[in-house]
Amino acid sequence: MPSPLSVWNTAPTSAPAQRADRYVHGSAAHPAKMLPQIAAHAIASYTRPGELVLDPMCGIGTTLVEAIRLGRHALGTEYEPRWADLARANVARTQQATGGGSGHVACGDARHLTHLIDDCHHGKIALVVTSPPYGNSVHGQVRSTRETGERGVVKKYYRYSHDPSNLAHVSTDRLLEAFTEILTQCRRVLRPGGTVVVTTRPWRQGGELIDLPSAVLASGQAAALTPAERCVALLAGIRDSRLITRPSFFQMKNVRDARRQGIPLAVVQHEDVLVFTRPGQHSAPRTTTHTSRCTATTACRSATPAAVRSRTCTGRGRCGGN
Repeated sequence: MPSPLSVWNTAPTSAPAQRADRYVHGSAAHPAKMLPQIAAHAIASYTRPGELVLDPMCGIGTTLVEAIRLGRHALGTEYEPRWADLARANVARTQQATGGGSGHVACGDARHLTHLIDDCHHGKIALVVTSPPYGNSVHGQVRSTRETGERGVVKKYYRYSHDPSNLAHVSTDRLLEAFTEILTQCRRVLRPGGTVVVTTRPWRQGGELIDLPSAVLASGQAAALTPAERCVALLAGIRDSRLITRPSFFQMKNVRDARRQGIPLAVVQHEDVLVFTRPGQHSAPRTTTHTSRCTATTACRSATPAAVRSRTCTGRGRCGGN
């Protein structure tokens, strides 16, 4: 595949600093929020103001918030009602703060994306930005003995939910087949020549490398998308030409535990960014997309769990709460 290497400087400040006061109370509880600057960089790079951006697994709505702030319109779907409600609240907060853009969130399984998104948006979406769930070694927050007054470390915010049908809780092979179907659905609603940006990273489980980026690349190709770029989005800052790492407690613990066992594990300080395009050429002029002329549903729809199996990376570990 073509590989014009590109490094995105997406972590000049920490994740909490990037979110600042842009998100409503409760948003911090999501276990795997996309770094806002990653979403913003993708949106600024692959769309123009007024165009339509979609995140089919939108969580608390980071992609939608950044799209609206950049003068785009945004759609999102989210499986968990709790996060869908927060995404709607974050969209409303952003619209109030910026006075521009539109955003709609539907609640349901992204494998049924074409039914969750109003027909008038089909073939109009310029960009999809999303991320699949991945290993729980990078999720969650901790409170130390000094903070709680109790012995040991308390872990919180490390699960999406307790719904076993959530893709964050299924085996990696099931996740990959489901994600292939989600990308297939995304292709169907993209305009010809539209772009899909997927951020992901590898992790180790029991010493075995789970190469999720390569697996996602295969999923995109299986969904009839054309690979266009493979980039690096930094999770570390840059100061005096050196990387300033910001690993989580769990990343550091996993690395130290692995090295004690003789496994040369290193802290991951970047996301792999896989860029695909939908075959075809967009010939219509680039004009503002008025999503207000049709209303994407905001009501929760029931999601039908589907049994899926596939695998393109080694190991049969389970993906924890993304």
